[in-house]
Amino acid sequence: MKLRFWRFAVWGMCMSWAGQVAADYSQHPEVPAFIDRMVKEYGFDAKSLRAQLAQAEQKQAILDAIARPAEKTKPWHEYRKIFLDQARIDQGVEFWLDNAATLKDVSERYGVDESIIVAIIGVETRYGRHMGNYRVIDALATLGFDYPPRATFFRGQLEQLFLLAREQKQDPLNLKGSYAGAMGFGQFIPSSYRHFARDHDGDGVADIWTNKQDAIASVANYFKAHGWQTGQPVFVPAKVTGKVDETMVNSVARPEQSVAQLRKKGIEPATATDAERLATLLSYEQEQGPEYWLGFNNFYVITRYNRSQLYAMAAWQLSEAIREAKAAKDSAAKAGQS
Repeated sequence: MKLRFWRFAVWGMCMSWAGQVAADYSQHPEVPAFIDRMVKEYGFDAKSLRAQLAQAEQKQAILDAIARPAEKTKPWHEYRKIFLDQARIDQGVEFWLDNAATLKDVSERYGVDESIIVAIIGVETRYGRHMGNYRVIDALATLGFDYPPRATFFRGQLEQLFLLAREQKQDPLNLKGSYAGAMGFGQFIPSSYRHFARDHDGDGVADIWTNKQDAIASVANYFKAHGWQTGQPVFVPAKVTGKVDETMVNSVARPEQSVAQLRKKGIEPATATDAERLATLLSYEQEQGPEYWLGFNNFYVITRYNRSQLYAMAAWQLSEAIREAKAAKDSAAKAGQS
């Protein structure tokens, strides 16, 4: 209780400061230490950094957004409706057809299924329609210096922003993204950009904001780096006999128990599955009660993109819906030509 009070007291002091000089982060009492680290660790020029931070603005809308309950607090039957609407499926088919050559090339190069690449971009930004209009420097400065609950994380992302801007010869004041500083078609935070973004067309810039080739390759590279296994299962429905051990349900850690081991605990995949495949038991709340699934390695990989079992299921089901809709459209087109 005392720790919670202290955190909110500090937050209150920071917000008091923000209200006084919201337009000049160079004067924030915690910025000199940040600049000093950037100079000593990475060789930045202190004067230039100070000038850039002087133009960063505290945004109350960002603080309001991060304080709102996350979508993942919704039960599955409500959460699912957000991402599996018919418009998003149809737009996914359109995105796939418009970028068919790139998706095929990237899928073969990185070993990641085309459908999941399309689905991730669809979940994140509706295929580039909603990539965020906040300046990334505003988002990361606001959360890094005026949001104590996660200040360390976002201050680290602000550090990464300056590094990527220098490496990619970008102006950090011009980059835009979400209220949390996520950017481009696939919504990469700065650290993810530096580790996983790829320049697919070879023009010297990994442009995840306007270049669909680079954006597609970057999402695929992220999945490859985290161990995606192309053509392998993501989920299968499961039947549970007897009482469920709640301590083993809904983990987003890497699966550690084999299907054979889970069978001994009364957990049976509803379809034929390799007994040695590692899996984790997942529960999804439907209106009539919970339904159970087994998630495999590829489920775990999706949760490296977003640490939510709900997100992982939504992305996978969207990928399946898009794949099926595209197959139907391809078949209809062939039938029309015959």
